[in-house]
Order: sequence, then C-alpha cells, then structure tokens
Amino acid sequence: MGDNVSGFEHISTDDLRERAVELARKRWDLRFFWRLLGLIPAAEAAAGHMDSSEASVAQASGLFFEALSAEDDPELQEALRPVYVQYLVDNEEG
Repeated sequence: MGDNVSGFEHISTDDLRERAVELARKRWDLRFFWRLLGLIPAAEAAAGHMDSSEASVAQASGLFFEALSAEDDPELQEALRPVYVQYLVDNEEG
C-alpha cells in the first residue's frame, strides 16, 4: 500500500467501507466491486471462516449473494480494511 495510508488509521473499518463503497458507486467503479467479490474468499480465510474460503467458480452465484451481505460480518470487514484504505488513497479527490 502507498505511504498515504497512515491518515486512515483513526477511521473505523465501517466508515472506511462506507466511504470506499460510496466513492465506487459515484464513479460506477465496477472493477472495485469485482475486486471485492474476488477477495472475499481470502478475507473469509483471514477472518477464520475456513469453510467459506473454499468457494469455487461453480459457487459464484452464492458468493455474489454473500458479497451483498458481507457488510454484516465485522471480522470479514476487518480483513477487507486494507482494500478500502488503498481504494480511498488511490481514488479520493484531495
């Protein structure tokens, strides 16, 4: 991650998620959402949800549904925190 991430240390993960998602929505940044979707299995593993991390391509529709409800899992959100920070560093207008 870039050197600018230190400015985000005091911001909660929930707020980072909201800011990153809102910015991506405003920009119609499907790549960000697609990246999150692709990272969810690894974030699940990092959050200790090993069974969930074994999702396959055949389960993509189920993974998509999980992605839509993932914001309700604080451990999963903590695992995705660096993604939110980097997206905001790379894309937020100063």
